[in-house]
Amino acid sequence: MGLFIIILIGLCSHSLQYFYTGVTRGINFPEFTDVGLVDGEQFVYYDSNIRQAIPKVDWIKNNEGPEYWTRVTQIAQGHEADFKANVGIAMQRFNQSGGIHTFQWMYGCEWDDETGATDGYEQYGYDGADFISLDLKSTSYVAPVPQAVYTKQKKDGVAAEFMKNYLTQICIYWMEKYVQYGKSSLERKVPPQVSLLQTVPSSPVVCHATGFYPGKVMISWQKDGRDLHEDKRAELKVTPDERKKNQFTCVVEHKSGDPIHMILTEEKIRTNSNNSPVTVLGLVVAALVLIPVVVGVVMVVKRRSGERRSKQHQ
Repeated sequence: MGLFIIILIGLCSHSLQYFYTGVTRGINFPEFTDVGLVDGEQFVYYDSNIRQAIPKVDWIKNNEGPEYWTRVTQIAQGHEADFKANVGIAMQRFNQSGGIHTFQWMYGCEWDDETGATDGYEQYGYDGADFISLDLKSTSYVAPVPQAVYTKQKKDGVAAEFMKNYLTQICIYWMEKYVQYGKSSLERKVPPQVSLLQTVPSSPVVCHATGFYPGKVMISWQKDGRDLHEDKRAELKVTPDERKKNQFTCVVEHKSGDPIHMILTEEKIRTNSNNSPVTVLGLVVAALVLIPVVVGVVMVVKRRSGERRSKQHQ
């Protein structure tokens, strides 16, 4: 079946992720944010305005005491100071003297509780583009742009070894601990709500899914009951005349139950012209972009060197 993964948070059964974002001044947004997620669910948050790490779900609030939150706050404050410096350093390397810029860091680990397989990753980004990332197999960093070569040289060696150890061992330990804390919440299954959206009558029809948990859904199209393989997207690019002559069905697959089949009819399509505006889609897309920004995820995310102790990466 031709499948299009519209949202994917973690390929394995469980994941622990951290997202950090530093931005230059000039917009109505904290200069630094730090967000942690377990299985795609935000459980801890910090930003440079509140300057305090706070729980976002009851399962972490009820299982960790003041010492934990003091430690996590201190770690986040340390990252905040680093990010303010790193944004300025990146601007210098890219010969920029002003403007709005973002420096991001994302790292995390994944664990398949059925096979026992684990994986991890670390990525940095600047202004939404790849800056540098860790290759776990070679235990070395990859610099896709010249401005990141110096960072690669600095981080290869001790920092790379430390981060690999963290991602493959320490991160897995904390992930398993957090999963146990939030077992009842993280194992819940909420089915998606499916909509057919279109900007104008001549534009592609988008099969859109929202509100589901866990955060992984697969969307495909069928024509007269047969899978469409040639275009593995959530968009259906066919003419209105072809839609009238054939039956097109959007198929949405999610862990919550059997696949959802929505047959495409003109009455079901929400467009800008029928008072069910696709601005809804715009708002949802904006939310999916904004949440990552708040979460620190606007494309790739910057991380700092792994020279802190293991307890700092919780």
